[in-house]
Amino acid sequence: MRKSVVAIVGRPNVGKSTIFNRLVGERISIVEDIPGVTRDRIYAQAEWLTKSFNVIDTGGIEIGDEPLLVQMRQQAEIAIDEADVIIFILNGKEGITAADEEVAKLLFKSNKPIVLAVNKIDNPEMRNEIYEYYSLGFGQPFPISGAHGLGLGDLLDEVVKQFPQSEMEEIDDETISFSLIGRPNVGKSSLVNALLNEERVIVSEIEGTTRDAIDTKLHKDDQDYIIIDTAGMRKRGKVYETTEKYSVLRALRAIERSDVVLVLIDADTGIREQDKKIAGYAHDAGRAIVIVVNKWDTVETNEKIMKEFEGKIRAHFQYLDYAPIVFLSAKTKKRLHTLLPAIKVASENHAKRIPTNVLNDVIMDAIAMNPTPTLKGRRLKVLYATQVAVKPPSFVVFVNEPELMHFSYQRFLENKIRDAFGFVGTPIKIFARKRQ
Repeated sequence: MRKSVVAIVGRPNVGKSTIFNRLVGERISIVEDIPGVTRDRIYAQAEWLTKSFNVIDTGGIEIGDEPLLVQMRQQAEIAIDEADVIIFILNGKEGITAADEEVAKLLFKSNKPIVLAVNKIDNPEMRNEIYEYYSLGFGQPFPISGAHGLGLGDLLDEVVKQFPQSEMEEIDDETISFSLIGRPNVGKSSLVNALLNEERVIVSEIEGTTRDAIDTKLHKDDQDYIIIDTAGMRKRGKVYETTEKYSVLRALRAIERSDVVLVLIDADTGIREQDKKIAGYAHDAGRAIVIVVNKWDTVETNEKIMKEFEGKIRAHFQYLDYAPIVFLSAKTKKRLHTLLPAIKVASENHAKRIPTNVLNDVIMDAIAMNPTPTLKGRRLKVLYATQVAVKPPSFVVFVNEPELMHFSYQRFLENKIRDAFGFVGTPIKIFARKRQ
């Protein structure tokens, strides 16, 4: 199920970034008492009442011809379009301004659920001053204080009530869903077309042509797939057309829905810093990963060059040492036949379960080979291990004292589990727990 998206919207200097930081639990947005300091949306995850959702912190909306304000308005409009629920923030110390009324007109057109929050209500006496905000036509205004964290619980209760009931079509457990992520113009749409053997997606040499996520069904060799093609992710800080600025959120939402994520790299331009950041999104989400080197037809290729390129990938993506690497050309379909088998293996490993007795045989053999470490005279004792989840495979190792489990020994156990059971294409997680 995809997560709901909440956009925080309002004119500059009403406290949007402060509220955003309260919701996500850390200081991600820059908070400064200067109007317009947040010039781009920032995305993060938040939780309330067991509901996990994405939050968009928008730049403020202001009606005017200044380039910054026009740009911020456009960004907010995109965030409004993306959101399932919108929190409309106003400054309770200033009352309703003409700019607030213009923002309200914009929000009315969205036909999205709007939750009205009046910020900077820092003491109980000020609560009596919020009744004028009913005149905006969005129902009950919620008095809050971002600076002091007051009233956010009632606000979030209302936000969660407005989430869509059915967020996504259920996908058969036997169907493998995979998404394609990567920098713009690495050939994501071309690869989809090559897999489908038809022009189902627009293909263009213009960077950023794909502006939306497109789901396509594919049946091959008695296996059903769902292909999620995403817009290319842009390097933050550069100036691109406005519609590109939410492609990261689109990619994150696609990753959430995927069993396997294809990280595309351009063989012609080589590995870029942005490739590593993009791959990190999928790794952090615990998805199975296949690294795909596209445009392999554009370089002079032989086994030696392929080995050298693979070595560079392993050096740059050390945290993805489990991910298989597939070299292909979407344009000529060279080596295309190697991709779907790699996706299928990664998906199967992502959902693999290991019987507890077999797992413990491997763990005990590993300990016999490399005894557990000691710290200040205390030795780590591993009692037993069990698998507690799949997608990704997750294991709990019960020990005498979890703090004695050094990350290097945890990594050793992970490597032994991989040696025994494969797990090609999927991250695995190991947690040390004290037996009760």
